[in-house]
Amino acid sequence: MNGLDGRDVDVVVVGAGQAGLSAAYHLGRAGLVPERDVLTLDHAPRPGGAWQFRWPSLTYGRVHGMHALPGMELTDADPERPSSEVIGAYFAAYEERFALRVRRPVQVRAVREGGGGALEVETSQGLVRTRALINATGTWDRPFWPRYPGQETFAGWQLHTADYPGPEAFAGRRVVVVGGGASGTQHLMELAEAGAETTWVTRRPPVFREGPFDQEAGRAAVALVEERVRRGLPPRSVVSVTGLPLGDAARRARAAGVLERLPMFDRIVPEGVVWDDGRRVGADTILWATGFRAALDHLAPLRLREPGGGIRMEGTRAARDERVHLVGYGPSASTIGANRAGRAAVREVVRLLARVPEAA
Repeated sequence: MNGLDGRDVDVVVVGAGQAGLSAAYHLGRAGLVPERDVLTLDHAPRPGGAWQFRWPSLTYGRVHGMHALPGMELTDADPERPSSEVIGAYFAAYEERFALRVRRPVQVRAVREGGGGALEVETSQGLVRTRALINATGTWDRPFWPRYPGQETFAGWQLHTADYPGPEAFAGRRVVVVGGGASGTQHLMELAEAGAETTWVTRRPPVFREGPFDQEAGRAAVALVEERVRRGLPPRSVVSVTGLPLGDAARRARAAGVLERLPMFDRIVPEGVVWDDGRRVGADTILWATGFRAALDHLAPLRLREPGGGIRMEGTRAARDERVHLVGYGPSASTIGANRAGRAAVREVVRLLARVPEAA
C-alpha cells in the first residue's frame, strides 16, 4: 500500500482489536467508506489485536467472556486450540468479510491540532489530517511493573504477564507470582501443574465469586469503573471489580494449596523476597501479573488528561475534545463493552461530521 502522508479523511480509527474493529464496522454501516472516508490503523503485524500475543497454553476454551464482533459470530472454534490462533483467524476473517482494509503495521506516534478544526495524526507512514478520531489502542503495550526496594538486586528472572511464554519454561523453578487478577490465578494453576514451586502474593486479599455473573452484577461493575472516568480518574479494569470466578479448576487448586495467598512482600533481595516481620521466600523467578495501563501517550499533545491523571469521559467522548472518542477504555474495556462503545462512538462521530463543515 502507498504511504499515508498528506491524506485527509473524515475519521481515523487507531487500533484494530475488538473495539477498533467494532468502530470500523459501524462506520461502514453509517456509509463511511474504508480508505476514502475512514483509515483504520493498527501497529500489530497481523489481525488479532492483543489476542495474537497471548501465551500458547491459553486455549480458547479457557478464555473468559469473549463476545463476538458485531455482525459475525465466532462459530465451531476448537476449545483446545490456542486462543491467539482462534481469535486471530476470526479477526482476519472479519476484516475480509466487511472489507475494513486495516493498514498495518502503522505506528501512531502523536495526535495534535492540525489547524482549521482538523486533527493531525503523525504516523510511521506520514501525516494524516482527520475530522474525528476513534482511539482503540487498549492496554497491551503498557504492562504495569510495580517498583519495590531491592528489585534491581534480584539475581533471578523477572518477567511480566505480557512476556509469559507458557508453563513449560518454569518447571523446577521457584516462582513468586505477584497479582490478584485472572492472569495471576491462571499462571499459578499452570505453573503448579508444570512442576514449579509457587508462592502467590497480592496487595489485597483476592475475592472469589461463586455462581454465575449475571447482567445486574455486570452493570454494577461497569458503573463503578464508569464513575471513575467521569471524574477524570484513571480507570480500574472491569475485571478488578467483578471478583475471580471460582470454577472447578480453581476449587481444586485451592484445595491443593496452590491458591493460598500471602500479603505483599516489603522488599526484594538477590535470592528472593522478604517481609518486614522476618518472613522470607526463596525464589529464582518473579512473575509480575500486575496488569496493564491504557496506551494513550500519543494523545498527550491534545492535553486531555485531568488533574486526577485520567481522561474525563462523557460517554465515549473525551470531555475536553469532542473530536476524540475512546473505545475499549475504562467501562468499555471488556469485549462486550468494546462492541457497544464502538457503536456509540460512531453515532456521535456521525453527528459531529454532519454538524461541523469540512475544513478548507
